[in-house]
Amino acid sequence: MAGSGPAEQVVVAGYARTPFGRFGGALRGVRLPVLGAVAVRAAVARSGVEPAAVAELAVGVNFPGSERSVARQVQLRSGIPEDRSAYTVDRACCSSLAAVALASRGLRLGDTAVAVAGGVDNLSRVPYFLETARFGSRLGDLQLTDQLVVACPHSGVPRAVQAAVEAGQYGVDRVEQDEWAVRSQERYQLALAAGRLDAELVPVDAPDAEGGPVLLDRDEVPRPRTTLAALSALPTVNGSTTVTAGNAPDLSSGASALVLTSGAWAREQRVPVRAQLSGFAMASGDPQQIASMPARAARLALRRAGLDLSGVDLLEVNEAFAAVPLVTTLELADRDQHRAEHLRERTNVGGGAIAVGHPTGATAGRLVMTLVSQLTARGGGTGLVTICGGVGEAEAVVVRVG
Repeated sequence: MAGSGPAEQVVVAGYARTPFGRFGGALRGVRLPVLGAVAVRAAVARSGVEPAAVAELAVGVNFPGSERSVARQVQLRSGIPEDRSAYTVDRACCSSLAAVALASRGLRLGDTAVAVAGGVDNLSRVPYFLETARFGSRLGDLQLTDQLVVACPHSGVPRAVQAAVEAGQYGVDRVEQDEWAVRSQERYQLALAAGRLDAELVPVDAPDAEGGPVLLDRDEVPRPRTTLAALSALPTVNGSTTVTAGNAPDLSSGASALVLTSGAWAREQRVPVRAQLSGFAMASGDPQQIASMPARAARLALRRAGLDLSGVDLLEVNEAFAAVPLVTTLELADRDQHRAEHLRERTNVGGGAIAVGHPTGATAGRLVMTLVSQLTARGGGTGLVTICGGVGEAEAVVVRVG
């Protein structure tokens, strides 16, 4: 496979994701390499690309738990030849989009022609840590550490507190966040009924409580009967003033994968092109900014793609909390409420992580394929994915269909 030359176009040839399982649900016993391989095998099969053509595999993982070399293990289980490169990427919730961006660099430079990128996490399998046990404790109690009390590793401030504080700075109150959560659930159900998730999902065999097989073929997380009244009655969590279990996503499990090729290779091999990717952007800033940081990455991605918001048909802004798309759209609209409402009409049109779930390492890959599916249903267009993660960080990419 000869290189395609500098600045080569990156295209999506195929994609797949597992259903996203709820915390403690059907996927709780499935190891990361097993879950990741399900998505990779399906994405490669759906692309029409032979596994032997894949030169590189990048897998985003945020909570590896006791696993090591996750990407390499996924590769060896997915039919990609063992002499190909595989690497694991950790950029918190941005991980699978970082994996896509890193794999795309080889394609753009002509170093590779075909790559697979995505992510996997199973938050139900995240262990407690006993950090002082190795060298013993002569007297006193030993303390377990739980990573799932999600807080900034730099400041120690819970993410839910960070989201609520920044929402308040933008005038986004609890009612707006609950309303957005209901909207997410409702729009997910409409997308599901319209069959717009069919192109994404691949079933997973998961063991039940007795060890027998259970086929999970749809997302476990959605709550179609969610009402504003029910959400308004929920208590806030982790010291936050506005964030609840209802306007934040589940601690989920799942995997996503996308097959990427250079545009030249796709044309030569007559591989169907689902979408084109451009404007890859990473952004960083104040570690306390979680809700507005996706806007910074979005502006950078649009500039690199030679676009502005007027050229964007649909947006996917990850619902790390309901506050995030609300604040991000306000920031993109320069805090103009009227303009922000117009942006929100085309944001997360099929629902978001509050409804579908948020297996952190896999979510960004899901956002890309969801946007491709939604744009395809419209007959084509241009979209933007942006997601917060890490310590005041975010990532974005521009997606074109047709």
